[in-house]
Formats: sequence, C-alpha cells, structure tokens
Amino acid sequence: MSRLHAEFVRRGPYLYVVDLGLSRNGTRVNGRPIARRVLDDGDVVSFGAARGRIGGVPREDFTPEVELRRAAAPELTRREVDVLTSLCRPALSDEAFVAPATAREIADDLVVTEAAVKQHLLRLYQKFRIPEGTNRRTRLANEVVALGLVRPTPVVPPQRASGASAAEQPSAAGRRAS
Repeated sequence: MSRLHAEFVRRGPYLYVVDLGLSRNGTRVNGRPIARRVLDDGDVVSFGAARGRIGGVPREDFTPEVELRRAAAPELTRREVDVLTSLCRPALSDEAFVAPATAREIADDLVVTEAAVKQHLLRLYQKFRIPEGTNRRTRLANEVVALGLVRPTPVVPPQRASGASAAEQPSAAGRRAS
C-alpha cells in the first residue's frame, strides 16, 4: 500500500473512495478497479494487498440529519432540478474528474443556451443562499448533494443481448441509422 494511495470523502449522506493515482496497484472496490466510487455498507475496498470491509455507512432513509436538512431545501422548478442534476453529474459519477459541470457543459447537456443556464444558476445561488465568491458552482453542488436533492448515478454493468453474439448485434453506426 502506498502512503498516498486513496482518500475517503463524505458528501452529505454518501461516502466515496477516491484513488489518488499515486500507487502501482490502484484501488479496488469489490474486486473491480476504480478511480472514484460511492461506497455502500459491506463493500470491500482493496489497496494493493490490504483489504477492508466498509461498515456503519448509514442508509439515507434512516439519516435524521438528511431528513431535517431536506425540509429546509427551497422549492425548485423542474428545469432548476435539471440544471442541478447536470451541474452535479461529474461529481457524482464514478469518474476521477470531480469538479461540477461548467455552464457550457450544462447548456450542451440540456440543449439550451449558456445564457439560460447562467440565469438558472443565478436564481439557484439565491435560493440556496450561496454568496458571491470563488468556487460558487462547487459550493452550490456541495449543498445540493448534502441536502440529498441529487443522488449518485448507479453503476450499471454493460449487458449484451441474450442469445445474440457480438457479431449479430448491430454496430453503433447501424443503430444510429435505424
């Protein structure tokens, strides 16, 4: 195990393990290599030959602090929820990149103008009482995750169609054409 192998991060009700990329063997969760991953109770985290089972991670349903804070969340429009979801998507995925999405990335994701996204973000900063200053988008994303308004994307393993071999499945170009 390296001295700077990985770190555990708590964001709201979620616990993450983040591989720091400074080791030879990397970090694994339940035997699979990861860059960043949300942990559940019972997951096995491995750093080289060292292993440990995660325990005591409270389920969100039973965390009174989250329920109390959720009641304090401002009322949001459907589009504001879309903007927040897009804003937080990079930070909640299993990817190593953890900064929230930029206004341009959100605009591309939602197929709207960057100016429209900036207007939504300004209203959201007001609703969540995020003061002006550096890292405003990051502070908004952290607050939204802490309130449990945006949840991590579940990891879904790729599945092949049953009974069809790889050669029988349509190519990406063929799927786009149909």
